[in-house]
Amino acid sequence: MANIHTPIPNLKLNDGNSIPMLGYGTGTAWYKTGDESQLDQACVDATKLAIGLGYYHLDGAEVYKTEPELGMAIKDSGVERSKLFVTTKVLPSIADIPAALKTSLKKLQLEYVDLYLIHAPFFGSPEESPEALQQAWKAMEDMKEAGLTRSIGVSNFLPQHLEAIIKTARIPPAINQIEFHAYLQHRDLLTYHKEKGIATQAYGPLTPATKAAPGPLDNVLAGLSKKYAVSAGEICLRYCIDQDIVAITTSSKEQRLSDYLRAMTFKLTPREVNDLNEAGSQKHFRGFWNHKFAADDRR
Repeated sequence: MANIHTPIPNLKLNDGNSIPMLGYGTGTAWYKTGDESQLDQACVDATKLAIGLGYYHLDGAEVYKTEPELGMAIKDSGVERSKLFVTTKVLPSIADIPAALKTSLKKLQLEYVDLYLIHAPFFGSPEESPEALQQAWKAMEDMKEAGLTRSIGVSNFLPQHLEAIIKTARIPPAINQIEFHAYLQHRDLLTYHKEKGIATQAYGPLTPATKAAPGPLDNVLAGLSKKYAVSAGEICLRYCIDQDIVAITTSSKEQRLSDYLRAMTFKLTPREVNDLNEAGSQKHFRGFWNHKFAADDRR
């Protein structure tokens, strides 16, 4: 078993709040296609398990339909609210962000979330219009100022979307949650984030070791796994953390969740990160939002 006392490091956001650099996600495998009111006890149990292992950063979304499960797991965990970092996201109820957040809070049984994100820029009329993005962002700022969320950010945004909201923002986005791994490196976007002081958060960080395998990274991952006596997945998590990128992962298996915490016990050298970048750049793979991003789009 991993040493669960190895602390998960925090990353300081541009608004002064701190976010744990490894989080537990309640999307992907837990995503509900059916009726939200049908409680998924397995999701509750797995989330409670994650909290028990020390995953205090919990990532949810309106569209996952698992906010009731996340809320129940938080309540049953017995962990003080102040110790947890809870994220949720808005979409499809983007037209009324105040009502959407209040509904999410009710399902989560919380008075506030730590981070509220616009789940994607693909909304408005015409879609992705700067005016629609700016209007939505103003509502997000209002939610932060009302104390219903401590930080606000976005997800799946590209530089042109960020540029649109920054132009009229009172409060800049704290974070942009994107699909990120060595097969989808987003170099231009990451440079833009650094220029603007926006943190980067990765979903799908294990992709090179899972759904995108086999590939040019396999030998590099195998070598590093052997050196550090960890799995390829843990190398993929460390690849994010060593670039100051927050990683979100998930599992229902205690051993796997425990093993992922081993990513806190070592650091990759700059050379090793570069080796992963070089091998990863030989293949392009996007696992999510392919219906919105072109197949050869490496952004």
